[in-house]
Amino acid sequence: MGTIAEQILQDATGEAVSPGEIVEAPVDLAFGHDMTLPPAIDAFDCLDVETVFDPERTVVIPDHLVPPPDERSAELYRECEEFARRHDLVFYPQGQQGQEHVVLPEDGHIRPGEIVVGADSHSCTHGALGAYATGVGSTDLAFAMAFGWLWLRVPETTRVEYTGTTGAWITGKDLVLATLAELGADGAVYHALEFGGPALADLPMDDRFSIANMAVEAGATTGLVEPDERTTEYVRDRLDESEARTYYTPTDDATYAEQLTIDCTDLEPQVAVPSQPDAVAPLSDLDAVTVDQVVIGSCTNGRRRDMKRAASVLEGRTVADGVRLIVTPGSQAVKQTCLEKGWLETFLAAGTTVESPGCGACFGKRTGVLGENEVAVSTTNRNFPGRMGAPSSEVYLTSPFVAAASAVTGELTAPAALDALPEVS
Repeated sequence: MGTIAEQILQDATGEAVSPGEIVEAPVDLAFGHDMTLPPAIDAFDCLDVETVFDPERTVVIPDHLVPPPDERSAELYRECEEFARRHDLVFYPQGQQGQEHVVLPEDGHIRPGEIVVGADSHSCTHGALGAYATGVGSTDLAFAMAFGWLWLRVPETTRVEYTGTTGAWITGKDLVLATLAELGADGAVYHALEFGGPALADLPMDDRFSIANMAVEAGATTGLVEPDERTTEYVRDRLDESEARTYYTPTDDATYAEQLTIDCTDLEPQVAVPSQPDAVAPLSDLDAVTVDQVVIGSCTNGRRRDMKRAASVLEGRTVADGVRLIVTPGSQAVKQTCLEKGWLETFLAAGTTVESPGCGACFGKRTGVLGENEVAVSTTNRNFPGRMGAPSSEVYLTSPFVAAASAVTGELTAPAALDALPEVS
């Protein structure tokens, strides 16, 4: 039968598929946000259709510039809202908004085994649930919304096997950064990355989303986590029994373009240094780095367990003088959990700015913009020059544990150095 990606595309099209072939793939879910949907609307309005292929499976979720920080952002938001209202689409208005890649699986929009397309490069996140999820441009989104299908090229697959056991401070972010260190930024161009192995099986779902999220940083078109009981439990809690779901696992005859094994037993906290996500080194190998700002959140690390980990380090501590700490919960539900669990109180007592749910400081256009020559430690997924502000600013990518510890000391710091206790399940 083949790899996970091949099985999904084969069953969706009803034909045998091989890597490199172009197939007419039915789309099960299409979504866009406030920066990519407006140009998709322009393209959609040029097509000879009255409405979208399926209003219940077309989601409009403003998250990049919400609340709007300027007049143009407000216009983009209004375009999204008017389009959603006109076609009776699933719409997340301000006040219910959150980061799309956190909200969509959280609210049960992602179904294992389905084909998901989003006008955002990190749409591969949803492969954590065993869906074939891929990012597309605004024009492709318009076509998918109108006709319910897209041409897709069947990808080759690179298998990543995580073995051993992870240490107390090691998260999914550390595993995927270690993977990028091995593959490089162009090591899996238009491949599907297929993740599995015993160390991955021990990770909670929030960590798996982090791993799938950064598949695109190696050039992959999607990142698929091999489903298991944790996957089925997560989905069972969010979908009605009547809603279809198919869990694909690779078969014995699956053929891979490359197979990579990463032993997690001795893995240390990982850091991507400026200015590439694949420029990764163990934290212990780096010289001292003075920090101006710390950001915890984003589609990579804005979920409940990320908030819990940050709070566990910040409990009873305060942010260092001269350091700005920004925490952005990934959704209203995540923010509510922070309130209920007391994590919000911990953040505020430590001297944190807690932002409204969404993309936050990740892309340097709304809040937490970096000034000239400033240095940030961030749980986001990209650290290109100018990504979070001034072209001369620098961004170090890491886990919530390391980010929170760095906010306390004012330097890039491992949490173990604070004598903090590791997270308790």
